[in-house]
Amino acid sequence: MAHESILAVEDDRDILELLRYNLSKDGYQVTAVTTGEEGLQSTRSTLPDLILLDLMLPGLDGLEVCRRLKLDVKTRRVPIIMLTAKGEEADIVTGLELGADDYITKPFSTRILLARVRSVLRRRTSAPPSEDALLKIHDLVIDPGRHEVILQGKALDLTAAEFRLLHLLARRPGWVLTRANIVEGVHGNDYPVTDRAVDVKIVALRKKLGPAASYIETVRGVGYRFKD
Repeated sequence: MAHESILAVEDDRDILELLRYNLSKDGYQVTAVTTGEEGLQSTRSTLPDLILLDLMLPGLDGLEVCRRLKLDVKTRRVPIIMLTAKGEEADIVTGLELGADDYITKPFSTRILLARVRSVLRRRTSAPPSEDALLKIHDLVIDPGRHEVILQGKALDLTAAEFRLLHLLARRPGWVLTRANIVEGVHGNDYPVTDRAVDVKIVALRKKLGPAASYIETVRGVGYRFKD
């Protein structure tokens, strides 16, 4: 059974009770609040292991709560999963770029919620491998030292940018990376690349991955993630 503490910040009391019931049943210690101000106060008072944060809150909204928590040295490492209504793609992208770890759309499946919580908590306790570390994920082997990718025993012919893109995603399995995150990670800050150019690069990489193309998942309207 889990023993981690989770702070749920949600103004809909029915959803809040649903969160409290299912998370407690799964073994988590749950603190529930209904406003952004209470969420900030609770987090600063006692650091939770994870925060479930609604975006549409009265007063201080979820994006502002996320921004303040990620700017505070004491609270910036607490993982945040955003809870949001479907269609708020701009808010999702903003939240992820502010430092949120994942998002769940409403209405949500309890099984998906619990799986996402476990995944984020698992990532929290395991630091990403170093830039130079050999990665073995599924049937892929990524060797940064040799700048080489082996799939089912055969080397793939990737461009330098495609290799950096695959390496960026594979080092953070399960993480949602926005297109801006990808541009920064592959090319550096202020590189003049459009969202469309990122999508084209993903298409080319998937084509070369062949049977492993499905390892790169599209997060509609937001970006991409590598299957964990």
